[in-house]
Amino acid sequence: MTNNVVITGANRGIGLAMAQLFSAQGDKVYALCRQSSNDLDALTSSGVEVIENIDVATDIGIKMMLRALAGVAVDVLVCNAGILRDENLLSFNLDTMREQFEVNTLGPLKVVHALQMQLNDGGKIAMITSRMGSIADNGSGGRFGYRMSKAALNIASVSLSKDLAHREIAVGIYHPGYVQTDMVGGRGDIPAEEAAGRIVGLINALDMSETGVFKHSNGEVLPW
Repeated sequence: MTNNVVITGANRGIGLAMAQLFSAQGDKVYALCRQSSNDLDALTSSGVEVIENIDVATDIGIKMMLRALAGVAVDVLVCNAGILRDENLLSFNLDTMREQFEVNTLGPLKVVHALQMQLNDGGKIAMITSRMGSIADNGSGGRFGYRMSKAALNIASVSLSKDLAHREIAVGIYHPGYVQTDMVGGRGDIPAEEAAGRIVGLINALDMSETGVFKHSNGEVLPW
């Protein structure tokens, strides 16, 4: 069965790798991004549809998304777009904290809200979050904006899992791992392709029995 898969932040890293994997398994992929990349453009030959100028933090970005996806019935929605900034008590920056809330928390929620009537009953939503949003797992402090924005995304995702349950739309909440992406300067424990493969596997297996569950890409259930 071919699914229509929408992925935000698909121009690089985990989003790009997921676009490759979903396309390889026969799905129709709509790859959303602010600006495309050579690697993403190369996927158009495999049927991936690249949609640029989609900034999930802006109203115009959401409007452009809706225009580009008009008439598309969405089976799988992957909210992957996100940013990482660094603040602590000695380097305190409310502007970057607000910026991360707009992109990491409100952005995914706005995307789901805008596409809710295009989501097929029985469909799936995957929120790409971080264990840095876990309160119980915070052993190092700092990173105020990123931690808070991901914790807020986690609770918003749980609310979505309740609100969409009557339509049997399952919501997966996934920490990809410490991934070697541009976001972390290439540092990390696993390559983006491995993290994406794990997440795509979790999405494929996702059903209502695990909606609203916070998981590591390796399958481990994470603490809130």
